[in-house]
Amino acid sequence: MFFGSGAFGLPTLTALSRTHDVRAVVTQPDRPAGRGGALAATPIGEWAAAELGAAPLLKPGKVNEASVVSAIRAFEAEAWVVIAFGQKLGRALLDGVFAVNLHASLLPRWRGAAPINAAILAGDAETGNSVITLADRMDAGLVLGQTRRKIAANQTAGELHDLLASDGPELVMSVLEAKQRGTLRGETQDESKVTIAPKLSKADGYVDFTQTAEECRRRVHGLTPWPGVTVQFRGQGLKLIRVETVSLSGEEGVVLDPEGGVVGCGGGSALKILEVLPAGRKQMPWREFARGARVERGERVVGKLTGSQGT
Repeated sequence: MFFGSGAFGLPTLTALSRTHDVRAVVTQPDRPAGRGGALAATPIGEWAAAELGAAPLLKPGKVNEASVVSAIRAFEAEAWVVIAFGQKLGRALLDGVFAVNLHASLLPRWRGAAPINAAILAGDAETGNSVITLADRMDAGLVLGQTRRKIAANQTAGELHDLLASDGPELVMSVLEAKQRGTLRGETQDESKVTIAPKLSKADGYVDFTQTAEECRRRVHGLTPWPGVTVQFRGQGLKLIRVETVSLSGEEGVVLDPEGGVVGCGGGSALKILEVLPAGRKQMPWREFARGARVERGERVVGKLTGSQGT
């Protein structure tokens, strides 16, 4: 049985469908999406409907309802794989079942809804995936296996998401094979090392140029593509996509180098803006934007409004 909703689980579900008998896929119900509000399937639901054919696709609004529990358990699957499903599986559902969860962090670091974003925001040098058993407390199960990846300075959360998703199949397969051989062992998480990665919202999509350039870099990359970091330039929204730190200093939020996209930050540091997404336009290099907008030295890029940054 596969439980999942987000795109993070697609590579693993694809691999499982080629090597195992996937009895059924359980995902979240279709939700309104886009300006028209038309119902749209989850990435997992859309893929399963197109690719799995005979395998049932279940979309329960409440997975722990008695009728749903009975329907799911009737498939008598030997293993359940859960990846970014979106609902907590209750005790009645899990009783006596071998179920594992793929989580995008090196647990116990970054339990919670946004572990990839949190790792970049915190400046972690590396992150990875963990396969764990399901537990009553969020992401607190036994660790059955992990993989690791370095975090590059120019890497966005979206890019890291895709890399970690691509690492998922091999890790999940290795855990399932160890279970089948009878060699699977779990390690208890060290509760003293637990950190939490809370769910993000659109309100988080800002940057504060009074912080250092390194802190601003982490924020831009850690929140791209969603919720994204939007600043104001000449009263219009401008989304920052990719940046880097440079060895310059100047007034916070002020353009120091128009063509190079260098903006002053706190602590005598500066940020070089590499790629932007202007409102209502396509993503482009800063240089292209700057030429078209005729950006001038001394203009202000307004991030989070503070006492030292005005419009």
